[in-house]
Amino acid sequence: MPRRTATMLASTLILIALLCAGVLIRVPYSEMSPGPTVNTLGDARGEPVLHISGHKTYPTSGNLNMTTVRVTGADYDMNIVEAVYGWLAHDSVVVPHDTLYPDGKTEEESTQENAEEFSLSQESAKVAALEELKIPVTSRVVVSTVVKDSAAEGVLHAGDVIKAVDGAAVERPEDVAKLVTKHEPGEDVVFTVIPAKTAAAAEKAGKEPEGSKDVTLTTRKAPEDPSNPSEDRAIVGIQAGTDHTFPFEIDIKLADVGGPSAGLMFSLGIIDKLTPGKLTGGKFIAGTGTIDDDGKVGPIGGINMKLVGARDAGARYFLTPDDNCAAAASDTPGGLTLVRVKTLDDAKKSLEKIRAGDTAGLPGCSAG
Repeated sequence: MPRRTATMLASTLILIALLCAGVLIRVPYSEMSPGPTVNTLGDARGEPVLHISGHKTYPTSGNLNMTTVRVTGADYDMNIVEAVYGWLAHDSVVVPHDTLYPDGKTEEESTQENAEEFSLSQESAKVAALEELKIPVTSRVVVSTVVKDSAAEGVLHAGDVIKAVDGAAVERPEDVAKLVTKHEPGEDVVFTVIPAKTAAAAEKAGKEPEGSKDVTLTTRKAPEDPSNPSEDRAIVGIQAGTDHTFPFEIDIKLADVGGPSAGLMFSLGIIDKLTPGKLTGGKFIAGTGTIDDDGKVGPIGGINMKLVGARDAGARYFLTPDDNCAAAASDTPGGLTLVRVKTLDDAKKSLEKIRAGDTAGLPGCSAG
């Protein structure tokens, strides 16, 4: 066999072997890519994303699209070929598997966690929107969860309204932990609560719940924190949360979406439906960002994938959380204008500028 032919044959066989190895060898990486975008002013699967009843609503136009990121499953192992292709592709990102599924988290656990975050973000989006419109919302601090085998198990229950701890009024969930941790482990702490059943019955009747009672619990030492092993922190074994009572019904319907990052766009959609005029001015605007009850916009993951998804869907402007601005500005798809937002009010004011055509005055993002 001529030397040249033999060399080509050997090279071909080596290439085939490398390709086979690349397909068969699995690597601990996962892929993120642009997911679907959904107009919060429109429909999804034949029904409105935002359904409001019991209050006057107004026609809307344009788009206020929430954005998503598609990720490979927790049980899927990429091969070397897929990983290299993902690294080279502009519209996807390959990251270590543990980045998306830390501590060996399963896909089912991750889905459940994302669903819970999505539900909480909907509540905060409603509260923030109504507070922005000066529509009163009744909020109460409640027992969100009770830890198994804790001091609170069987004494406090999910849904109990926490009025006070040691006689000090409770305004926010974080107040509970602050008051409990004033104690040393082994000391008694007194909770003033309204039982969940009493609170639910009052809410159903449209009344403020009454009939509080005092419950005494003996604190225990919190599990050791590796970052602060010398700390002896007192706990009772509950997670406090906030329960809201809205003056009318706001229903957010969107399947197969998880995580908290749609909060800002839900709030804007609610505001647009509850106020006269067109918030977008008919423009195609997309965005992302968590939101809390006070309207503060927080950062999210996968910002660059969301930018690509928004641009591909037709968006011209992208509402970008302040903490994501630098990363977004470092790789902005052509034709998309970034708009920096820190609060829901910031976003509203920027939409006013877009509507008026004053785009030169928009707060932008810098990669520096």
